[in-house]
Amino acid sequence: MAKLIFKPKDVSKRLIQHLPERSKDVIVSRYGLSDKKEAETLDAIGQRYGITRERVRQIENSALKSIQDSPAIQKEASALQHLESSIREMGAVLPEHSILAEFATDPETKNHLYFLMVVGKPFTTRREDDHFKARWFVDESVAKSVEDALKTVHSTIKTDDIVSEDKLVTHVLSCLSRVNVKYKNKETAKRWLELSNCLMKNPLGEWGRKTAPSIRLKNIRDHAYLVVKRHGSPMHFREVAKAIEKTFGKKAHHATTHNELIKDKRFVLVGRGIYALAEWGYRPGAVIDIMKQILKEKGPLTREELIKAVNNERHVKMNTILVNLQNSALAKNREGKYVLAK
Repeated sequence: MAKLIFKPKDVSKRLIQHLPERSKDVIVSRYGLSDKKEAETLDAIGQRYGITRERVRQIENSALKSIQDSPAIQKEASALQHLESSIREMGAVLPEHSILAEFATDPETKNHLYFLMVVGKPFTTRREDDHFKARWFVDESVAKSVEDALKTVHSTIKTDDIVSEDKLVTHVLSCLSRVNVKYKNKETAKRWLELSNCLMKNPLGEWGRKTAPSIRLKNIRDHAYLVVKRHGSPMHFREVAKAIEKTFGKKAHHATTHNELIKDKRFVLVGRGIYALAEWGYRPGAVIDIMKQILKEKGPLTREELIKAVNNERHVKMNTILVNLQNSALAKNREGKYVLAK
């Protein structure tokens, strides 16, 4: 966490001292600058004074302009310049929540810090939109270049793509233009990624569209998918449940996990209680179904060849395979190889 050389609460209090009593109360109430720490709505303040919400808005805007034009703001120039420099060092454009979290831990200080950015002329804000979260910047040209780069990145990430953070950071940096070289580093690019309202990071640090099941985890099966994928090979549902609890700190009952995996097409039952990912090339079906598909694709196979092919797709005992070799759906040709029965 970055450290400020001033106390936001002290600065904001000095800035509002010259305001008329009602204007001061409106500002304190609207920005949560009192001990209550909760910002009030225009309607709530209007009801207290018996005036319309629009009138409250007018008083607020007039008070803010009065502060910005007052000698008091000039006296606090060093504090505002320090805040501006700190934001510039972090990348010049950042999500609102990141700035507040970077310089403050408690709600009260965050409220005062936000107020200082509102009245401080170096700071410009943009509202949340489809592409980006609410953000603040101290350099418009940098903000424009970063937003253009992120939009380009957004357009290349498909619905179900999962991208490592390093790869995504490299992509962002490669899309930047007209940006000072001092900003072109991985740490700054990671902060800029937090601006995205299209992309999101999952608990394993992987990025993708925020609507992707592997990114926005909604249920046990989503957590199970990441666990099995991270493991890299088939897992028993009991192992999956334990891994979910260990990795995410989320309670996962064995039976519930088993039931969720059965219902999800991303998983394939490849053995007794053992699941693999369909994206690894595993196909659904009983052992005999797999044998039939293998023979249909590869043609006649020897006993050893067929057993090996089945073992590549199923984690079952040898006896299970041998029993299925006797199934009437299979036959042997003149060469003694297994084929599909006619």
